[in-house]
Amino acid sequence: MKKIKTTITILSLSFFTSCSDFLEVDPIGKTTISVFFSDMDGIRAALPGAYSKVYDYYGDEFLLYPDTAGDMLQLATAVENNMISQYNFTSNPAEEITAVGMIWRNALEALVNVNNMLEYQPALLEKFPSNEQELTQIKAEALFLRALIHFDLVRVYAQPYNYTNDASHLGVPVLTKTPSSDDHVPRKTVNEVYQQIEKDLKEAALLFENSDDATSSFYASKNAVHALLARMYLYMENWEQAINYASLVIDSTPLSQGQDYLDMFLKIENDDESLFKLNGNLKTPYINKFYNQETPLAIASTKLTNLLNENTEDIRLDLIDTETLTSLKFLKPFSNIGEIKDNDYHIIVLRASEMYLIRAEAYTELSNIDLAKEDLKILMARNYQTTTAAITLNKNTQEELKTLIDKERSKELCFEGHRLYDITRTQQNLIREANTTSTVKEITYPSTKFVLPIPQKEMDVNKAMIQNDGY
Repeated sequence: MKKIKTTITILSLSFFTSCSDFLEVDPIGKTTISVFFSDMDGIRAALPGAYSKVYDYYGDEFLLYPDTAGDMLQLATAVENNMISQYNFTSNPAEEITAVGMIWRNALEALVNVNNMLEYQPALLEKFPSNEQELTQIKAEALFLRALIHFDLVRVYAQPYNYTNDASHLGVPVLTKTPSSDDHVPRKTVNEVYQQIEKDLKEAALLFENSDDATSSFYASKNAVHALLARMYLYMENWEQAINYASLVIDSTPLSQGQDYLDMFLKIENDDESLFKLNGNLKTPYINKFYNQETPLAIASTKLTNLLNENTEDIRLDLIDTETLTSLKFLKPFSNIGEIKDNDYHIIVLRASEMYLIRAEAYTELSNIDLAKEDLKILMARNYQTTTAAITLNKNTQEELKTLIDKERSKELCFEGHRLYDITRTQQNLIREANTTSTVKEITYPSTKFVLPIPQKEMDVNKAMIQNDGY
């Protein structure tokens, strides 16, 4: 990739790649970084910068890719649409300014920020012992972000965890330090990547035990760590641990109900069921253009709207514009006086509803059918604006419940960046509706098309890098 340059502002520390080597750091920049992290002001400024860099890749191609490549979305137009290659499964390694190159580049830039914080935190702890609690909190947040970034990268550029029996297939590089310009960094196995993710999250959880609770879900917290562990263990098919961590979140975070549920997306308050979200203040992400209400580039597929219309009381129908069929989850939030705020697109990464779906799926896999149904009824009662007693589930086998959970995840998590990963981790075939505007209507699992290629620039300069099969 390109040389990393350091830009220090009052609020953030950002690293930008240009064009030579994978995370190559020039010596002058490295000196500047050490000076920047020589006092508390530096690491304090770096933390919001790290969150901002994570937002950068979420707000653009990363969040859109799993839905675009899934079966619950249609591209309304191919004109000026950055996701057309992913929609038609024609991605190629040379696509540096679309999803192939940009997810890789922006996620790795975010990782540089986080790793620099973690590298310099111990020296600051020794130098400023009176700031131990604050530095412990910063380390916990940075570990969470590093785990999240690795988890995101391994899902985009590698086959799912269960693709091989022991997850020994190629994942992505594991980066706990920024490589030097002479390093050629190889890919680790998916199992090794997940081991690092688990290690970072477990350490973060311990650190959060002794820190203050987050005042806002815009910051990583113990709850956010538990939620990401639950999601990670779901992907690993470690059902017991998925239940354990999902339960920790469920026991501490009530579901948003009624209008509060809608406002979670339309207004983004701090007292909703969000566990972790990215602050979009003064941001102009591509998702805004993609789901723009007036001229959307993508709309809900008939497959999704048919699912939602199975119950006309479904509150989630209010999150789909009935005329354009576009998602309203990324509308500009409204202020208290009814005026639209400019450039204020927050992104929910983890929330409590997903934990019920995770736990229900894990219970199902362990043949705890009644407990799985109980979790599903709680979600359905909220979504259908009724009581759990009014919900009847005539699903009594594992297969019936797995099908139902897949449908419920499709409805609950639509447009939030999950669908392709749900298809691949459950080893389903991709089957789109008959009238899809894509050139690809069906892909049989397994397929090399279910992952993006490693960007060609990375292949050219990093001699240890191996390309994904099929590219």
